[in-house]
Amino acid sequence: MRRTFVLAGAAALMLAFTPMATADPLGDIIAPPADPSAYLPTPLEDPWFAPPAGYETSEPGTALRTRSVAVQPGTTSTQVLFRSTDSKNNPIAATTTVIVPDGPWTGDGPRPVVAYNEATDSLGNACAPSHTLPRGTNKELDRIQELLARNYAVAVTDYQGPRQAYSAGLVAGHTVLDGLRASHSVGVDADAPVAITGYSGGAIASGWAAQLAPKYAPELDIVGVAFGGPPTDYKILQRSLNGGIGSGLFTAATIGLSREYPEMRTLANDNGKRLALIQKDQCVDVLSYSGLLLFDQQNLSNVPDVFNHPITRTVIEENRMGQIAPEAPTYIYQGLQDDLIPKEGAEAVQDQWCAADASVHLEEIPGDHSAAEGAGRPGAFEWISQRLAGVPTGGCERVVR
Repeated sequence: MRRTFVLAGAAALMLAFTPMATADPLGDIIAPPADPSAYLPTPLEDPWFAPPAGYETSEPGTALRTRSVAVQPGTTSTQVLFRSTDSKNNPIAATTTVIVPDGPWTGDGPRPVVAYNEATDSLGNACAPSHTLPRGTNKELDRIQELLARNYAVAVTDYQGPRQAYSAGLVAGHTVLDGLRASHSVGVDADAPVAITGYSGGAIASGWAAQLAPKYAPELDIVGVAFGGPPTDYKILQRSLNGGIGSGLFTAATIGLSREYPEMRTLANDNGKRLALIQKDQCVDVLSYSGLLLFDQQNLSNVPDVFNHPITRTVIEENRMGQIAPEAPTYIYQGLQDDLIPKEGAEAVQDQWCAADASVHLEEIPGDHSAAEGAGRPGAFEWISQRLAGVPTGGCERVVR
């Protein structure tokens, strides 16, 4: 009972500063609706994101609409609305922002393109890169600038899709690959060598793009994929995040998954539904702070042992990275003292991919989740540059620093 009162108080407090587009937000908090669409993010007041009629019949990666945006001086930036595929193989429209340096490419062959996957880790449309990049509020612009300084084109895709399905692997992989396809419509050569990179939430998109590419987008010339701090298996995250200081992100990941798998919403009790309503438009920092409430998903569920429910087990298994081997060489970096995203996940993915004859280098470095990103990124970007320059690599190696 005390847990219910605490959550109700938290709900009232958070509702005070949470935008909700429903006609009766307070009424929905009191009596949460059954309709799964009530828990989707509030649409932006921008008709550009609405796909044209009949877009569903176009091929994945088809550009549906483009517009110029200003992101970085000395570059030409274009946003592309394109056709992609969600976690259940249904057509969706997603967006990528393609940033191309104005200076000529002086290397061999066409200018490379890097799919940079920001750790969006959020639930609202206003948190997506397509919204933050033109407004100068993107929290990882400095990483994108590092890649632009190497004279690469950069594609930054809203890989969570139109539902902002944070943590859902299949839709993330599909949209990253289709965003690269769509970049060919705005100046990126169709034969350009491709690299894919990201950290934490961005590692979900990067790893899934790597393993889906051989069947989903075999025509892309992906020469290397480098990612760090990967959340690979929600069984591991249940132990490291749920009910602890990372519970805000774990709750957000659960909400994000339920947007791709609405059958999960049947497992939520009224408090779980209230939380999904309150957080549905929130960005990463607020989600992180909500971890102070130490949410336990069992207390937000209407079934006993929710993690062993058949719906939960099916969704978790479908979103476990490692089951399909990538063809492109892969570089993973991981903090040894990362208590939020433990190293067991990265090690398991390397083991599984290497057992299927993939080429995977795992670099385990000192530091927690935050420190490992800064310490590991330079090595990952240099590894990418070598692959884009045509330097060969192969085999499996695990290095502990």
